[in-house]
Amino acid sequence: MELLHQQQRRTTSVQWPEDVDRRLNLLVRAATAAGERTSRAELLAALVTAADIEPEQLAALLHRYRRLPEDALASDAARKDLPHVRAPGPRRAAPASTTGRAG
Repeated sequence: MELLHQQQRRTTSVQWPEDVDRRLNLLVRAATAAGERTSRAELLAALVTAADIEPEQLAALLHRYRRLPEDALASDAARKDLPHVRAPGPRRAAPASTTGRAG
């Protein structure tokens, strides 16, 4: 039996507020603290599949999100109790060493 999470992948570009992006990173860290090895993409997929496809519930969810104040996720920054996970995206190469000597 093939599982949903094993299906062919589709790349999606998402643009959202920086605080929401930081919240996703925090959620990945929380899942890691619970012993899960996951990614931002997998966590988003899990959240999407958990949502009800009821128009009124989705509308209410959107309305709650749109009414959140700018600092709604400010308390997230205080969470130091969760493990660190590697930041998404490619790793940057270390800057070249400058020793002052000619090669």
